Amino acid sequence: MIASLPMYTPPLAVGANAALWAVIRETMRTDELDAPEDLSPVPSDLMAHWRNPALVFSQTCGLPFRATLKNDVALIGTPDYQVAGCPPGYYRSLVIARGDDPRDTLAALQPARFAYNDPMSQSGWAALAMETPDVLQGPRLCTGSHRASVLAVQQGVADFAAIDAVTWRHLQNAGETAGLTVIHATPPTPGLPYITARSAPADALFDAVSRAIAAIAPAIREAHQLKGLIALPPSAYDFPLPPSPEAIGR
Repeated sequence: MIASLPMYTPPLAVGANAALWAVIRETMRTDELDAPEDLSPVPSDLMAHWRNPALVFSQTCGLPFRATLKNDVALIGTPDYQVAGCPPGYYRSLVIARGDDPRDTLAALQPARFAYNDPMSQSGWAALAMETPDVLQGPRLCTGSHRASVLAVQQGVADFAAIDAVTWRHLQNAGETAGLTVIHATPPTPGLPYITARSAPADALFDAVSRAIAAIAPAIREAHQLKGLIALPPSAYDFPLPPSPEAIGR
């Protein structure tokens, strides 16, 4: 059995993921559901990890779920982080730039240097590529993480980036967003879903995880910004796929 929490790691709360898993694990066991003792380290090949038939619990991004995983895994539910301007279970991307950059609109940034974490990221790439692909015509830098994209903009290596709104709050709370400003928010999309193996009892896991989230200590809840679990259907993720970075001209 394997379980993981690879998507959000609160930077100010050491052990927050392990503490959250401990509550989920014990609630699952109370319901006579199998659960490993510890979370697995974040693997280098997340796609293979998520497709592993031994997967009990993990969290993925909406784009890989929609594009490649939907028929290979079962959707448990979508955590709600109460992102401003979004329905429960939804989130959005925040387009950030340097505060001293006079180009304070998306139109003005065309064709500035864009940093994105991964071409399979809904928040870092797809949200903006679907909404306003013209603004991505300039030079682009794939950074590997939202934190690295923020740093690239701060250091002037890139001019703007699209950052997951939940991650942005984590980085703000950690004091890692100095000198940056939000110039745009993309339309809401379904948040990062909790998933399990295709053969696992997803409905029973939804019930257990919902109760676990309700029972977590206030400090852990605050560290994760986690408010609840929403029963979005898999069809909620049937949004159009974005063009790849290679498909958008420079």
